[in-house]
Amino acid sequence: MQSSAQGIKQVFYRKKRYFVYLIAAIVLLGFPFITINGTHIFLLSFDHGELHLLGTRFNMQELYLMPFLLILLFVGIFFLTTLAGRMWCGWACPQTIFRVIYRDLLQTTIFGLRKKISNKQQPMNLESFANKLKAVLAFVIIAFLCLIAAANLMWFFVPPEDFFTYIANPSEHPVLMVFWLGFGIFFILDIAFIQENFCIYICPYCRVQSVLYDNDTLMPTYNYNRGGFVYDKHGTKIDQKLKFIDPNAECIECEQCVKVCPTHIDIRKGMQLECINCLECVDACTSVMDKLNKSSLVSWTSPTAMEQNQKVRYFRFRTIAYIVVLSVVFITLLVVSGKKEGMLLNVNTTSELYKIHTQEVVDNTFRVVFHNTDSVDHEFCVEILNPNIDSDIASRLEIIKPKDPFLVKAGQKRTEMVTIRAKENLSKNDKSDSIYPIVLRSFALDNKEQIFAKRKTNFTYPSQETIHTYLQKREEARR
Repeated sequence: MQSSAQGIKQVFYRKKRYFVYLIAAIVLLGFPFITINGTHIFLLSFDHGELHLLGTRFNMQELYLMPFLLILLFVGIFFLTTLAGRMWCGWACPQTIFRVIYRDLLQTTIFGLRKKISNKQQPMNLESFANKLKAVLAFVIIAFLCLIAAANLMWFFVPPEDFFTYIANPSEHPVLMVFWLGFGIFFILDIAFIQENFCIYICPYCRVQSVLYDNDTLMPTYNYNRGGFVYDKHGTKIDQKLKFIDPNAECIECEQCVKVCPTHIDIRKGMQLECINCLECVDACTSVMDKLNKSSLVSWTSPTAMEQNQKVRYFRFRTIAYIVVLSVVFITLLVVSGKKEGMLLNVNTTSELYKIHTQEVVDNTFRVVFHNTDSVDHEFCVEILNPNIDSDIASRLEIIKPKDPFLVKAGQKRTEMVTIRAKENLSKNDKSDSIYPIVLRSFALDNKEQIFAKRKTNFTYPSQETIHTYLQKREEARR
């Protein structure tokens, strides 16, 4: 907005914030429904024991990615807070969005229970029966929206296609119903009754921000150089009118910035933990000062930039350090997730270490679990690989069982007893057993290059003394 007298550029944030709310709502509601080849963008399914990330499906045994995601989440919060304070709270937090919908849209704009959005301190008018009926209707609407929000939260843990099937038979899925309705009831109580007290007293983010702020952090900042001091150094409000204390003070004490604040603070007192960076106070002061052809006394800037009348320093040591950490963790996550195997393979030895047939023929049996993590059925085979380029052990061994490919259905596990036989004498020592490292590789016949897994294990060949003793006892038993 341009002031005709002085050409002062005035900035209003409310409409921009509402636009961000709309985008955030569309993203959060639509995100769970986006799939790539049947795999969600993000889904942590406890029901199926899977993690879906950027169109890739991971089994619960592959949750080594979760630490990277958690690091990205927390470091991202630290970075955002250091850069722009409680930007998340004022511009994207569901708590704030739903409070705006309930208080500003339903109670004020649609039903007229409050006089105007610019005064959030004034209570609702419930004197008439009609207004009480309107209040009930507004509560029913927000309660319905809260249940949708609770369902939306559940969709990140239960895929929507399963969620709607499950709630059609609630008696068969009591755990899901308890979580859904529990979250829904909490949201209703929070939005309708706890209100901004959640932001002030309950939200842990409010307590964390104080150690993350610095004098270059973006926040609603009152320009006391122009407006004058309203509070003394002890935080006590000065009783006298500003104009008698400082004749040049521009603040007219209209207190519009106080009336519009959803957390009931006075921004002129300085940075406070309760401030959620909604910038309502900035818009309020902008509207008043615009009528006086002056720029707003409350602006979205940093204390340093305000005091020194300079631009905000976005890039400084702390923010650059956070960017570096986020970049390293994100690149590491991409590299680690790119090495995902197309299946899972679990190799275990049996209680019988080896079985002796003749002087040269010895079997080792392994209990192997094949897990098809793909979304389609596959037939799998097993082969033996050398552990390194200098080894030739694979050529001296062969798989006796299973000989033929076997089917493992999508998302299912199958246990097979894999028997490996030595085709020649492998004994290195007459007195002790010989251990040979080998690699078992399982692969899908129809997609050998992408769906496979390798696991290291050992083939044990008995000593010559053990073989001789065993064969001798067996011969005596036959006699």
